[in-house]
Amino acid sequence: MIGSPLTDGRLAAPGVSQPLSAVAYEAIQGDIIRCRLLPGAEFTENALVSRYQLGKTPVRQALARLAQEGLVRILPRRGYLVAPISIKDVQDIFALRLLLETEGVRLAAGKVDGERLRRLDEICSAGYDPGNPDSAAEFLRVNTEFHVTIAQASGNDRLASIVAQLLRDMERIFHVGLRLRNRSEEMAHEHRDLVAALVAGDGEAAKRIDAAQIEAARKMVMDGLLSSAQFMTVSLADLEPDHR
Repeated sequence: MIGSPLTDGRLAAPGVSQPLSAVAYEAIQGDIIRCRLLPGAEFTENALVSRYQLGKTPVRQALARLAQEGLVRILPRRGYLVAPISIKDVQDIFALRLLLETEGVRLAAGKVDGERLRRLDEICSAGYDPGNPDSAAEFLRVNTEFHVTIAQASGNDRLASIVAQLLRDMERIFHVGLRLRNRSEEMAHEHRDLVAALVAGDGEAAKRIDAAQIEAARKMVMDGLLSSAQFMTVSLADLEPDHR
């Protein structure tokens, strides 16, 4: 069967202070980002209401917000579509990282303070389980922290902000690549090499290392997209609640 359920379990009762629309938004967005709700999948509002045990109004409000963010598309008289992952979009984002992030790394060489270096060293040992979307999500969170911390050390706040946004935009894309195999050890080695160049104050070496890391990530993601038929075709029936 192509596709997957929206989530592995039911939502816990929301806290009193959190609006139901926010609960719905976080749940649906989380499943889209983690690819539990697959790119290109069609679904109905009723399917989400039943799956998350929430009312139609909060689900509809959450879907309107997700549509504004480009994560879902409205299909008139049919329901909704999870925005597919475009190969061009993937290439464009990686091209921007190569232009901007590598320059931030060059500028950061020799400027990373002791506290940041300690945190970067901690992050280097992070790993993930390719079969566990939550494990991958935590790994991606610290990976983003790693790259944003370095960008902040460049002294260019706008550049650091753009790098952070690019990495947020890539989170769903990365989940596709991380499903293939465990690259934890390779990435830890890449990160340690980058930290060593930063400590040595060698901006050009740091820039080359970062560019190689970005290219390795691009290949991982492209391999994931091109080898997974599930990201190309998904059945609406796969997303409806199972009432058997």
